[in-house]
Amino acid sequence: MKAMVLAAGLGTRLRPLTDDRPKALVEVAGRTLLEITLTRLRSFGIQEAIVNVHHFADMVIAYLKQNDNFGMHLEVSREEDLLDTGGGLKKAAWFLADDAEPFVVHNVDVLSTIDLAIMLRFHSEHQALATLAVQKRETSRYLLFDGEQQLCGRRAGLRGEPEMVRASERTEALAFSGVHVISPRLLAMMTEQGAFSIITAYLRLAAQGESVLAFRADEYYWRDLGKPENIAQAEKDLQDKILK
Repeated sequence: MKAMVLAAGLGTRLRPLTDDRPKALVEVAGRTLLEITLTRLRSFGIQEAIVNVHHFADMVIAYLKQNDNFGMHLEVSREEDLLDTGGGLKKAAWFLADDAEPFVVHNVDVLSTIDLAIMLRFHSEHQALATLAVQKRETSRYLLFDGEQQLCGRRAGLRGEPEMVRASERTEALAFSGVHVISPRLLAMMTEQGAFSIITAYLRLAAQGESVLAFRADEYYWRDLGKPENIAQAEKDLQDKILK
C-alpha cells in the first residue's frame, strides 16, 4: 500500500515558525511534522510514499536523506508552482496509479489517532471511489453528507448557502480532517487542470453518481497544526498523554 503526504504549502499561518523552514519541518515536542506523519503511516504497514514539496523544498529533500527516508521507500514531487491538493495529487499520479490497492493521502499539518486500518476496511467494504475522514466539529468550511454518508455538497461556515451537487432531503454538515483513502481509478477521472482543490474534484464526481463517502472519526483525537498556538496545544496533549 502507498501514501501521499501533502507537504508543499507555504505554512503562512504558522509564521514565524515557517520563516526559515517549511511547515513539514516544524517540530512538535522535538519531532518534525513530517517525521510524525511518516512514522504513523509506517505503523499501519505503509512502506512507500510520495511527499510533495515547494516552500524550502531542498530542506525537505535533505532532511529525508539525512534520516534514510525513515526506513521507507520515498519519492518527492517537486512543485515549482503550488498546485493545491488536487493538482498536487494529479502531479504525483505516476507514483500512485500503478497499484491496484487504495492509497492514503495525509496532510502533513494534522495530528490524529484515526485508525487507518479501520478506515481502509470501511473504504474497501463500501467499494468507494474516495473515503474522507470527517468529524462533527466547528470549521470554516463544511462538507455535506446524506444518510448513506455520501457526499452531497458543501457550505461555508455555519450560515453559508449550501452548494448541493446531489439531491438530498436531509444532510449533515461535517468537518474534513485532511485524511483520505482513495481508489487509484480516481486519478484518471481528475479532469481539472493546474492548481485545484481535491474537494472540487470530489464534488464533481459525486454529482456524477460516484461514491465519495464520509468515515466518521469523531471518537479519535485530531488537531490541525496550522497555527503556532495549535503546536503548543499539541505538545501539551503529548505531555498529558492525551495523544500517545
